[in-house]
Amino acid sequence: MNLAILGAGKIVNDFVTIIDDLPEIDVKAIFGQKKDLPVMEDLQKTAHIDELYTNLDECLASDIDTAYIALPNALHFQFAKAALEAGKNVICEKPFTLNEQQLTELIKLAETKHLILLEAITNQYLANYQQLKADLSQLGHIKVISCNYSQYSSRYDAFRKGTVLPAFNPKLGGGALMDLNIYNIYFIVGLLGAPSNVHYLANVEKHIDTSGILTMNYPQTKVVSIGAKDVDAPVTTTIEGTEGSIVVSGPTNVLDHYTLKLRHQQPKIVDVKVHPHRMFQEFQQFTKVIENHDFEFAAKHLKQDEIVMHVIDQALAESKIKLG
Repeated sequence: MNLAILGAGKIVNDFVTIIDDLPEIDVKAIFGQKKDLPVMEDLQKTAHIDELYTNLDECLASDIDTAYIALPNALHFQFAKAALEAGKNVICEKPFTLNEQQLTELIKLAETKHLILLEAITNQYLANYQQLKADLSQLGHIKVISCNYSQYSSRYDAFRKGTVLPAFNPKLGGGALMDLNIYNIYFIVGLLGAPSNVHYLANVEKHIDTSGILTMNYPQTKVVSIGAKDVDAPVTTTIEGTEGSIVVSGPTNVLDHYTLKLRHQQPKIVDVKVHPHRMFQEFQQFTKVIENHDFEFAAKHLKQDEIVMHVIDQALAESKIKLG
């Protein structure tokens, strides 16, 4: 895969730490703003990147087949669309878009252009998540799932004093639901599919959710998912069934390990990860999908992406939060 990275932020700096472990990926280019040039030059050395660009058209015209969109949330749709129109496959960071309508437009464009479109959402590709899905059958009827991803944001104090940074800016797709709770939503949708209904009780400050409780209703299972950027709490997920439980200690985007506890048995810690970095397996899979033109795989995951964006649309509408 000949890759162009669009962006030079925190997630990109994290991604390039594993590039030597992914020899099938050749990072041909990186695009960013002129003010990002010093950071891009450092990234170029780390990831052995051929070219730096501050002009998007020139970047997309270079010798690449895939664009990795790692820009702020509000720019995902615009840049993914530009890459698809330029004939490039697209890997886009979460959240895919700010709403379901934007995602639908990208999917139709990718189909028309016969290109691969994928979202980088780590937990769906982790070996521990795949094993957890396999272990669900041991729990009997799944009755209750609770997820809590609460992490006090380093930007929240400034926000309270009147400085609205991107993490809390509704115009830029900020907020707790789109940042932290989206991992929980993917975790649940990947296990159970589309919920029958959704409700979101949000703590809204300055037109954005700083924290909130999302409920997802399934015929036999009730889900509570908390995402918070204004408080701290133990980050944990519990799946409770008639025959046992699974507890994930830590965020659902990392899923470092989990504890399986069946009735009348001793707890068992499960950890089958194949690489210590959470982004390794997703990019390993992305490379295979793009090189093999695996449109069936991409379509399957896009249907799941649509479910997630539909959940988000419903949640934001109920809380009267408008993004973008």
